[in-house]
Amino acid sequence: MPDTDIDAAVAAHLRRFNDAVRSGDFAGLVATFADDAVMSFDGVPIGPFRGRAEILRAYQQQPPTSTMAAQSIEEIAPGLARVRFEWDGGGTGTMQVGFSADRVTELRVAFDD
Repeated sequence: MPDTDIDAAVAAHLRRFNDAVRSGDFAGLVATFADDAVMSFDGVPIGPFRGRAEILRAYQQQPPTSTMAAQSIEEIAPGLARVRFEWDGGGTGTMQVGFSADRVTELRVAFDD
């Protein structure tokens, strides 16, 4: 993601995610994903979900119930961030999120015990 601020990209993604959680409408969030994006979870027996239609269906069938806030953002490769986060309802985790041409290309989430 040349010439793009990874912190701003992550902040925008989290803002859209939190808005979607509050409204219950995930279509706007998922519209920012690439056509071939992949969403996966470590240690959770669901997914991976491939493509916008599958990702939207996953959010609609098992919607998150808590918003989140970033604790730290680290760019680990161009356009790829590792984000430590905290759920507003309690709990923490790590999210790896990739961007290309202002689209989310991958989202990998791990929850702390």
